[in-house]
Amino acid sequence: MTEAQPDEIALIPSPATGEPGSLTPPRAFNMMFETYVGALRDDSAKSYLRPETAQGMFVDFKNVVDTGRVRLPFGIAQIGKSFRNEITPRNFIFRSREFEQMEMEYFIHEDADWAKCHQEWIDWCRSWLISIGLPESHLSLYAHPKEKLAFYSKGTVDIMFKYPFGVQELWGIAARGNYDLGQHAAASGKPQEIFDEATKKKFVPHVIEPAVGVDRIFLAVLCAGYVEDEAPDEKGKLEKRTVLRLSPRIAPLKVAVLPLLKNKEALVARAKELYAKLKRRYAVFYDEAGAIGRRYRRQDEIGTPWCVTIDFETIEKDGTFTLRERDSMTQKRINEAELFALLEEQVY
Repeated sequence: MTEAQPDEIALIPSPATGEPGSLTPPRAFNMMFETYVGALRDDSAKSYLRPETAQGMFVDFKNVVDTGRVRLPFGIAQIGKSFRNEITPRNFIFRSREFEQMEMEYFIHEDADWAKCHQEWIDWCRSWLISIGLPESHLSLYAHPKEKLAFYSKGTVDIMFKYPFGVQELWGIAARGNYDLGQHAAASGKPQEIFDEATKKKFVPHVIEPAVGVDRIFLAVLCAGYVEDEAPDEKGKLEKRTVLRLSPRIAPLKVAVLPLLKNKEALVARAKELYAKLKRRYAVFYDEAGAIGRRYRRQDEIGTPWCVTIDFETIEKDGTFTLRERDSMTQKRINEAELFALLEEQVY
């Protein structure tokens, strides 16, 4: 962009006030964070915080190929902090200067059907989001039109999520060709090729890049899971209930073990025995404080999918206990083997 002359600036109205002549000349901004490494503060010590995690995977491409004995297609994935010097941070986590990012570079043959591979990744990412509890009705796809694609991109599709404040990008899946490896080869002077045993030739592979902000997924999960409804208390009176309907796959706690009464030694002993077995494999919570209804409410609010109540029938009759499901609040009798089978099926 060329700088406008003073007389031209006067003709440009402010978008905020409509008043002419209030805009400054166009200026260049560096959206990378600049810093210095080492004792000296000169150009030789200048460095930049990474604006994305992707480039580290391209830098390591040859190391992975040479030491991992990989064959196409294969992927390199990374999670970590990225930094962008946003001019005007806004929109909560959507325009921030520091954020957590997950990316994968999935390398494919130069002759592979990139469009088919691209679509497979779009479908997989969407299915994974649904599997962790995001409603399918809240997800949509946005295909970038050709005129808005980066010059090296063959195609980019964003998975969008309907947040309470509007639809926002959640996950971007781009077909980037071999541009990135080509640029690293040109800058480093080192070829970024892989040898294909089938054709006996070397070539620079192409890449599909799924990239997502971890913060955005976290927010989407909370928005989708948070619910307020009504449920009867111990006396049957309806009261407001706060529920975090998290998928068992991502709920921080999988099950809570609750003895019906804390002053009954047999109930407490059996509850602690079951708790000890469960915590070897799962994140489990033990709670004996307060009325059983209030304990249920506490677990509902933090998203625990199931509560197991050890009662008198457990120790006096058949050894089964009450399993309460968080969302429907339905209860049924279940034995220990059935509980472990349920967790094995639902959690993994």
